[in-house]
Amino acid sequence: MTAPADRMPVLYLSHGAPPLADDALWTRQLAGWSADLAKPAAILVISAHWEEAPLTIGATTTVPLVYDFWGFPEHYYQVRYGAPGAPELAAKVRKLLHSSRTPVHDAPERGLDHGAYVPLVEMFPNADVPVLQISMPSLDPQELFGLGRRLAPLRDEGVLIIGSGFFTHNLHEMRAVDGPDGAPPAWSAEFDHWGEQVLSTGDIDAVLDFQHKAPAAQLAHPRTEHFAPLFVSLGAADGVATPRTVIDGYWYGLAKRSIQLG
Repeated sequence: MTAPADRMPVLYLSHGAPPLADDALWTRQLAGWSADLAKPAAILVISAHWEEAPLTIGATTTVPLVYDFWGFPEHYYQVRYGAPGAPELAAKVRKLLHSSRTPVHDAPERGLDHGAYVPLVEMFPNADVPVLQISMPSLDPQELFGLGRRLAPLRDEGVLIIGSGFFTHNLHEMRAVDGPDGAPPAWSAEFDHWGEQVLSTGDIDAVLDFQHKAPAAQLAHPRTEHFAPLFVSLGAADGVATPRTVIDGYWYGLAKRSIQLG
C-alpha cells in the first residue's frame, strides 16, 4: 500500500528525561529530524506517561505542563511550552473513535507531560503548532495497534502522530556510572538489535508479540508502557511495512531508537 504523497508520516521516538535538553547530540538529532518534515497542521501525542481508561483527551486549550518527575534540579521545572490547544483535532479524534464505539473522556485541565513536551521543545521550539495529547487506555498491543489504525485518517489532514516512549526502559538497570555515552548492558543491546531487525523487515506481528519473541524482553521493559506507544504508531502507519530508523544509539545504556513511518 502506497501512502499519498501529501500524507504526514508517523513517528515513534524515545523521549528521554528532562536532562535530554542538555544532550547536544540528541537535541541536534531531534531538531534535524523535524527540519526534514513538512510543518504539521497539528500534532497528536501518545505518551508513555499517560495511562488512563477509557481513552481520555487532554486539554484543548493551553494549560500548564505536567512536571511528572521528581528529584531533578529546579530549572527543569521552569520549562514552558505554550503550544496552542487543538480543539478541532480533539473533535476529529472523538468522531473517529465514536464511529468505532470507543468511549472517550475529557480532561480539560490535563496539560502535556514530559513525554510530550520534552521532545517537542527540541523539534518545534517555536511552539506554534497545535498539540493534543490522548491517553493510552490499555497496554495491550493489539488494542493499541487498532487504536492507531482508527487514528490513521488524521494523517491526510496534516496531523503528525507521535508515539513517545523509550525503546528500552529499565531505570533500575541504567548504567548511570558509565555516563550518558557508556556502553549499553547486554540486555539493552540485544533487545535493540532485535527491534532493528524485525522493524527493518516489516515483521509487525513479532513487534506486537515482543514479550514472547524478543530477547531480554523482561529486562528491557519490566513494564511495557514505554514500548506501547510504538504499537499506536505502527497502527497509524496504515500499511507502511518498513519503518526507517532516524535516531539510534544509547543514553545511559538505554536504547534511544526512534523511527519514522511514511
